[in-house]
Amino acid sequence: MTTGDGRCSWADTSEPMRAYHDDEWGAPMRDESQLFERMTLEGAQAGLSWSLILAKRDGYRRAFAGFDAAAVALFDDSDVARLLQDAGIVRTGPRSSPRCRMLV
Repeated sequence: MTTGDGRCSWADTSEPMRAYHDDEWGAPMRDESQLFERMTLEGAQAGLSWSLILAKRDGYRRAFAGFDAAAVALFDDSDVARLLQDAGIVRTGPRSSPRCRMLV
């Protein structure tokens, strides 16, 4: 379903959702950093609203070294512990550790 301006109705719920819809949704990506960002955010989103993940996007960017996959590959157990304490990203109790480890 679309709105009068041709935008999907789900995109009119907030400015971040509108910007995501207009600038990113459905657009091809070839940049490795952008692809790593999207995979990270999509993995965090599982079962949650995309608007929540977009609201925490800057927190994920800080937590995961600007989505630099090479830097994240060097993360160790202390980094996972830091991620589990980081309120800037979604942490869902006991399920958080495997998710953080999956990314690291």
